Amino acid sequence: MSVVQITRIVRFNCAHRVWNPALSEADNARLFGKCNNPNWHGHNYTLEVTVDGPVDPTTGYVVNLRDVKAVVAREIVDVVDHKNLNLDVPFMAGTIPSTENFVLAIWRVLAPAVAPARLARLKLWETENQYVEYDGR
Repeated sequence: MSVVQITRIVRFNCAHRVWNPALSEADNARLFGKCNNPNWHGHNYTLEVTVDGPVDPTTGYVVNLRDVKAVVAREIVDVVDHKNLNLDVPFMAGTIPSTENFVLAIWRVLAPAVAPARLARLKLWETENQYVEYDGR
């Protein structure tokens, strides 16, 4: 049976401070530079959510993208949009909020929620010049 991938793109804004509490102020400043601003800084994120699966012969869909959109809105966008990743987002608690850790946390939330499709890949754009990608491995 053929497997098809389909992608939904969402956008949201949130702030963070890249900070490791186990390190000194000086070490944090040296390692994380301007991302360690004690007054936070924000990004306009773009998240590409790719799911895959066989095409349902009844609908012609892998999954209805309306359903994927609703899941991503409820589980991710509504939770993080205009929030502080360090302070306001439960699924980021105790995690250094780098883009790499953020995409892993998003995966843990979305993977079980997109059934019957399978979460195949996330691409999280932090800026127009930088993104991280994760496929569950």
